[in-house]
Amino acid sequence: MVEPGRGELILRTVAMPADTNTSGDIFGGWVLSQMDQAGGVIAAERARGRVATVAVNAMQFISPVKVGDVLGVYGEVQKVGRTSMTIRLEAWVRRGMIGDHEKVTEAVFTLVALDAQGRPRPVPEA
Repeated sequence: MVEPGRGELILRTVAMPADTNTSGDIFGGWVLSQMDQAGGVIAAERARGRVATVAVNAMQFISPVKVGDVLGVYGEVQKVGRTSMTIRLEAWVRRGMIGDHEKVTEAVFTLVALDAQGRPRPVPEA
C-alpha cells in the first residue's frame, strides 16, 4: 500500500457530488481551495495570526478526484522569510473511502503574515 504525503495531515474531507464538473470528476478548483485552506492553517500557526495566500507555484494534476474519495492534504513549512512563508502541500485521495492512497497533486504556496490592518508583518521566531 502506498503511504500518503510528506508532512503533517492538515485537512481531510470527502469529495461530494456538488463539487463535480460535467465529466463527473471533482473540479480542480475545489482541490486547490482545500489545499489553500490547509496551507492557511499551517501558515497561521507558524505566524501566530492572520495570513493571506499571495502565490501558488505550478500545480499539476496527476490524477482526478472522484465523488466519494477522501481527500487528505499534507503539508509542511519549507521556508520562512521576514513576512512570508513557503508551504509545501500534497493532496492525496483514498479511493472510495477504503481503497489505496493515491497522490493527486502538489504545489508550493506562498503566504504572508498580516497585521490587524491587513499589512505585511514580520513572522515571529519559531
